Parts: sequence; C-alpha cells; structure tokens
Amino acid sequence: MNYWLIKSDPETYSFERMKKEKKTFWDGVHNYAARNNLKAMKKGDLCFFYESMNGEPSIVGIVKVIKEHYQDPTTTDPWVWVDVQYAEDVKRPVSLKEVKANEKLTQMALVRLSRLSVQPVTKEEWEEVMKMSKS
Repeated sequence: MNYWLIKSDPETYSFERMKKEKKTFWDGVHNYAARNNLKAMKKGDLCFFYESMNGEPSIVGIVKVIKEHYQDPTTTDPWVWVDVQYAEDVKRPVSLKEVKANEKLTQMALVRLSRLSVQPVTKEEWEEVMKMSKS
C-alpha cells in the first residue's frame, strides 16, 4: 500500500461533504506532476485529505482509493481522475504549521512542494502525522 495527500479548498469540496457523500471522483487536477501521482495510485491506497483554505490549512481526514485512474470524461486532454471513499476522520486536524515545525517531516512533499495538489507521503511521514493527530 502507498500513501498520498490530496488537497481541496473547502469551498470547492470539503471533507465534511466527502463524509456525507461517502465517495467521489477526484477531478480538476491539471498539473502534470499531480496527474502522474494520480496515475500511480492503486486501489486500497490511503490519502490524507488536506483542506488548504479553511482558516488554518490542515490535514483533516483520510480517504481510500477505490478506483484507479481513468480518463477525465470531460476532455480529450491527458488528465485523469481517481475515485476515493471516506475512510475516517483524523483524531485532531494537523496544521501545515505543525507539519513544518516537526523535524521528522522536513522532507515531506507538503513542506517542499506545498502547491502540488496530489503528492506522495512516505510510510514514516504517514505514521508521524497520525501520531501528531492523536496528541
């Protein structure tokens, strides 16, 4: 299993909406690096759900990949979607400020490539963020 982080503005698609709808397609990614990350996702992979514009940007929940990448049906351009399903809330949101302050997370894509909308997360980073969410 691999780990990822996907970003959304709450005004566009909030984690609360994800919880209500239970599953959705992840669309609107028009960046080649983010698209390549979507293509690398496998069924069963877990993703942190990161809300980027809601007060303090934070990791607020977890979703699971339930369908691997497929062509964006709204275009013939090389963009793809994946389907994700609500998995769980994190115990406590973990803010970007907290992530940046954690010495174990200095190489995390969220710190180094903060604008990338779909990014990989290592197993060690995943475990550290999960630990932070429980404190």
